Amino acid sequence: MFLVRLFALAASVALVGVSLPVGPSASSLAGPDPAILQAIAGISPERLRAIDLTLVGFGTRSTFSENAGRQRGAFAARDWIAGELRRIARTSHRRMAVSLDTYTRTADGKRLKRDVVISSVLATLQGDEPGGRTYVLSSHYDSRNSDDDDGTRDAPGADDNASGVACVLEAARVLAGMPLHATVIFAAFDAEEQGLYGSEHVAQALKAHGADVEGDLNNDIIGSATGPDGESNPDVVRIFSEALPAGASVRLINALGSENDSPSRELARYVKDVGDVYAAPLRGMLVFRADRFLRGGDHESFNDAGFPAIRFTEPVEDFRHQHQDVRVESGVHYGDLPQYVDFAYLARVTRYNAAALASLALGPARPAGASIDISGLTNATTLRWKPVAGATHYEIVRRTTTDAEWQTAQDVGDVTQTTIPESKDDWLFGIRAVDASGRRSVVAFPAPVR
Repeated sequence: MFLVRLFALAASVALVGVSLPVGPSASSLAGPDPAILQAIAGISPERLRAIDLTLVGFGTRSTFSENAGRQRGAFAARDWIAGELRRIARTSHRRMAVSLDTYTRTADGKRLKRDVVISSVLATLQGDEPGGRTYVLSSHYDSRNSDDDDGTRDAPGADDNASGVACVLEAARVLAGMPLHATVIFAAFDAEEQGLYGSEHVAQALKAHGADVEGDLNNDIIGSATGPDGESNPDVVRIFSEALPAGASVRLINALGSENDSPSRELARYVKDVGDVYAAPLRGMLVFRADRFLRGGDHESFNDAGFPAIRFTEPVEDFRHQHQDVRVESGVHYGDLPQYVDFAYLARVTRYNAAALASLALGPARPAGASIDISGLTNATTLRWKPVAGATHYEIVRRTTTDAEWQTAQDVGDVTQTTIPESKDDWLFGIRAVDASGRRSVVAFPAPVR
């Protein structure tokens, strides 16, 4: 029932006798917002460390430890997370409500050897758009050791994924008092390690409710920038995003050249643009695949439900400190312990997330109904879209078919249709809304209409 309450290029680029017009940068950000800068300045490595250590202190957060008591196990950790979010909610001017999404998942003989109660924590910060957009900042709080079925022995999960939960709690704390247009859900999911069962249940319920989820920013293993051989990339965070959703027409994708323009890819581009400014020198590394090989994350539950979603992960992983029993073998230390978490790095990733989330929720929605007219043979391009609440004008962004990121933008005014001289056969175009403060939306990629 909780869901019922939810609601550039500066110069021309030569191409076979055609040039890209000089125009403004295609950046999603006109400039830093002082309110966002002030909010993210309060994100503290020390507070992130305290959250992480508290979660590790529950011994194990395995989904199968749900009955371990009030001081140990998954539900002890769940109750502490919910308590922290309720404390944060008191600063939200009564706009934040905390709830549990709890259900029983029956044994399947594979990932679940027995029936288990799964319980995720959700804090919904209501925006001022009635029945409007929703964004999700997510993590998972469950952990595991070498045996995914073991709910008894320790599974500290300091990086996987107390780091992600710490990010979500800190972002909630600094954003709770900020007036937002879109609704934001801060989520700590259960049972990610068993098969994404907690996030799957929530995402499917949101879909059934008809929620307008315009993005899930999922954080999973974001606490270290150092790999097993000592290599370090403290100024990089990876951002994974899927290609076009399952079921998309291969023929249409080939015709449009849109294999790199799923809603998730547009969300990833936006988040990188914004995060790179607010959290510099940290920069996002766009990885155009859904996730790492042999691994998966809760953002995929949102993708499966038809929602845009991306995943943040540290730049290089040390697998000795994931999914391992705590032990020493031949002088090598195994186990996901706090001493392997870099809390200064985690603070940078948290600022990156909080700034991107605030920009999304403060800015206008991406234009709906975006289309490109292919009804006739012409060397010009006609684009149409529906008006966006709060938008004062719109921009057309463009790039060559061989480039991964938008190159330039053109202000076309307060209209919902425009014709530009560049050929739709040679360029990729997108549409975004801009409000009176210069905040831009995520780009909408146009569908062909005859």
